[in-house]
Amino acid sequence: MKNAIFQKLIYQLVSKLFVFPIYKLVFQGHLIGRENIPQKDSFIMVSNHGSLLDPPLLGHAIGRNISFMAKAELFKIPFLGFVIKSCGAYPVKRGIADKNTIKTACKKLSDNNSIGIFIDGTRQKNGRVNKPKQGAALLAFKNQKLLLPVAIINSHKLIKFKFCIPLFSKIVIKVGKPIQPPQSSLRGELNSVTMHLQENINNLIG
Repeated sequence: MKNAIFQKLIYQLVSKLFVFPIYKLVFQGHLIGRENIPQKDSFIMVSNHGSLLDPPLLGHAIGRNISFMAKAELFKIPFLGFVIKSCGAYPVKRGIADKNTIKTACKKLSDNNSIGIFIDGTRQKNGRVNKPKQGAALLAFKNQKLLLPVAIINSHKLIKFKFCIPLFSKIVIKVGKPIQPPQSSLRGELNSVTMHLQENINNLIG
């Protein structure tokens, strides 16, 4: 219980002191669809992925303590590693859906902590969902939790330079309506829900 309270305090501190200025002042962050965010039960947030900054930006904007599966290498990056760890992220080895990672995700959901999953598993150069994985759908089935499709727009092109002057893109985050978990773990059912998530997120991106 004490660990959970401490984690929540650290999350709020990091979110307000570090993430807020970056999200709101640097990238003029804007959230659309706040009314679609579940306020009581935990859920699985599913998003596209364009930047290393996606986890803290999404977590801050959604306003819920969302724990992301993050590549183990990210925890070694100065400052970023501190931020994502403080925000409840947990490491996963590249290309490996190990049992411990799945157990951690299920434990967080059962403790009423929401989790975030980038459905492609890695960053995409065009910022869209291109080759979605079925992991989010499977976790939703195992835990019978809602899937929340979310699009983060322009994170794949955060900064561009004009005459050596940095220009920052405006970040827009759109939240879609929650999607019910699969009713079975059959491949066809998982694939159907995964394709539905892909369609929803890409439609939000436009």
